[in-house]
Amino acid sequence: MDFFEVVDRRRSVRRFLPDMVKRDDVLRILSCADKAPSALNSRPWEFVVVSGAMKTTLGASYGRVTRERLASSPAMPGTPHASPDFLKFADSYGGAPLVIVVLVKVSKDPAYRKAYLESASAAMQNIMLAATALGLGTCWMTGPLRDEVLLRKSLGVPDDREIVALTPLGYPASPSSPHPSRDVSSLVRWVE
Repeated sequence: MDFFEVVDRRRSVRRFLPDMVKRDDVLRILSCADKAPSALNSRPWEFVVVSGAMKTTLGASYGRVTRERLASSPAMPGTPHASPDFLKFADSYGGAPLVIVVLVKVSKDPAYRKAYLESASAAMQNIMLAATALGLGTCWMTGPLRDEVLLRKSLGVPDDREIVALTPLGYPASPSSPHPSRDVSSLVRWVE
């Protein structure tokens, strides 16, 4: 698969097969993440790979905060987040066998903090593209951070690290439909 095909095929997957991903494939994906561009080549990221009982704990947390948000937000009912399928996804990260958590160094300097978050976002994108190239699925997630206290405690995240995002990782349960095409020229402004 060439690069443009990988980009075209990448989707947010919310239903996974239970089949475990090979450790070598996970390391290959994370090696691609480690090659992402970063501010001053700082490579400020770290990765936590979660499975088994700990993944179940994280799913229970995300399911709970999703239900709490639905109950407290009148705008939420009727959205995809209110569907039984989304709630099932939240409870188990879609049945994915693994969850990857992306961390960065904490900086009190606002410029460095922003640069580290942007750098980790590039690493996250590389995770998603590398997974797609290997026939695996991902879903960029920040919703679980609504229970960041539990995440930090459960995963042993030290105070000098910030959680940026999470993604389930596994084999998609069904093929994804293509993104609708749109004319990108309407999003571009040329300046000379």
